[in-house]
Amino acid sequence: MRTRPELTGSFGAVASTHWLASSSGMAVLERGGNAADAAVAAGFVLHVVEPHLNGPGGDLPAIVRVPGEAPRVLCGQGVTPASATIERMRGEGVAQIPGTGLLAAVVPGAVPAWLALLRDHGTWAPDEVLAFAIELADRGHRVLPRVARTIASRADFFREHWPASAALWAAPVPGEWDVIRNPALAETYRRLVAAGRGKPRAAACDAAIAAWSEGFVAEAIDRHVREPALDSSGEAHAGLLTGDDLAAWRPTWEETVSLEWRGTTVHKAGAWTQGPALLAQLGILEPLLPERADAFDADLVHAAAEAAKLAFADRDAWFGDGADLGRLLDPGYLAERRAGIGEEASLELRPGALRGEPRMPRVRSVDELAEGPGVGPVGTGTASAGTGEPTRGDTCHIDVVDRDGMVISATPSGGWLQSSPTIGELGFCLGTRAQMLWLEPGLPTSLAPRIRPRTTLSPTMLVDDASVAALGTPGGDQQDQWQLTMLLGMRVLGLTPQAAIDAPSWHVTHLVSSFEPRVWERGGLHVESRLGEATIAELRRRGHAVTDAGPWSLGRLSFAAHDADGTIRAAANARGEQGYAALR
Repeated sequence: MRTRPELTGSFGAVASTHWLASSSGMAVLERGGNAADAAVAAGFVLHVVEPHLNGPGGDLPAIVRVPGEAPRVLCGQGVTPASATIERMRGEGVAQIPGTGLLAAVVPGAVPAWLALLRDHGTWAPDEVLAFAIELADRGHRVLPRVARTIASRADFFREHWPASAALWAAPVPGEWDVIRNPALAETYRRLVAAGRGKPRAAACDAAIAAWSEGFVAEAIDRHVREPALDSSGEAHAGLLTGDDLAAWRPTWEETVSLEWRGTTVHKAGAWTQGPALLAQLGILEPLLPERADAFDADLVHAAAEAAKLAFADRDAWFGDGADLGRLLDPGYLAERRAGIGEEASLELRPGALRGEPRMPRVRSVDELAEGPGVGPVGTGTASAGTGEPTRGDTCHIDVVDRDGMVISATPSGGWLQSSPTIGELGFCLGTRAQMLWLEPGLPTSLAPRIRPRTTLSPTMLVDDASVAALGTPGGDQQDQWQLTMLLGMRVLGLTPQAAIDAPSWHVTHLVSSFEPRVWERGGLHVESRLGEATIAELRRRGHAVTDAGPWSLGRLSFAAHDADGTIRAAANARGEQGYAALR
């Protein structure tokens, strides 16, 4: 089944998780901007129209391919504060870094990263690309039902504990499709633009970055985090982030990690993301896959689920900022991991001996958590203070292609309106990415000063002789699993990108959640019912703890590609009724 037509053209394309971002990016292309200009415009629009899924206080990894060059990663994942040590955090009385509030705040990297992309590869000035977001924040836009429901669910908490959030979002609580405005955010963007007005583009971008990292934004953040706020530990805590932390960090460019698979090179970001887990899944699976198949049957889904369990166990044991993943894609190591796949579902966490004996963080399963407090790093918390992951689609995604062959895949997230108190004078809140670090020493993801939390954000780029393609999805721990199902749909079922996005999807929850409360579901496998009753019954017979998530619920993928003959293709997800691709 295909929900949308296959989009093809020759001028340019923008695909994203919200139609206003896609249309804004396409407007930039139509007015002569390139893919970098369009991606930046769309990214700032997403801060306005999907504030429950990302914001200026969040983070951004992107993969950028300039014509004639190898793809490169733009790192907009900010680092932990200089004072962020395990001892300091435990001194705050928490057993686990709270998923909401101020303690989990890291340097907000999304805005500097978008501006660095514009500076290094764009052609427009900051005032031109930010005009779309400023207008939507100032004049208002029709709020998504999911945003309205999110605000309604947190309104009482905001009024009691986070008054600046209540003033911005819940005075009054918007109904579905009501017009909402964020004039404070519009003014923040105007001040960034003003910092560079009259300067050449690169200098204007640097001036805007400086205003963010060393100027009025950093000063406001420094003041804001000093005031304690209630978080999911059940107590009020001030943050550790300072203006000096913002001033000391800038976005960086780095090489991708890649794997040759079925005639294409799959490019991902490095060990500070979960991206290499997609490559590991492909490497483990390949000898088990048919050359072609007609549908996702029980054999294929079982093999994919078991490969995911192995790859994500390695993620949880070995990935982290600066970690050595040199053996992860070695054919011998992949064969070792593949040998662990049997006819029945595995029910244990099984990391491999990538660099000696693996060490997992101390975690409990969902069943053990339900039994009540016990050993391990799960805090007592309070439901009213929220949890670490706001929704299953906790992120946004943008894919952009221009007629000259620049291709960009970007996955912005963090700074969700419901996860941290609003900074009233700026119109946004900070991210909580440090919740992905542990207060247990000796792990690749143990809390330490000025390191990048191992993020779930995971854009993808495909490069071969025929095309360069960008793809990605929101979804936290599911991102590199839903992308796997799309790749299997394209290269095993032979589907077009749109049909592969629309194909029934699945993911395992037999992994350590990256979000508070950091638990795992033994044997958990969530599937769309469109896999079919017989396939689902067989997966249960093999021992998978299957959850039927309904017919259309898993994945928010988008895709854009530039083919060697100049053809441009794009596709977007119909689930949730908000992702769209624009193309000419």
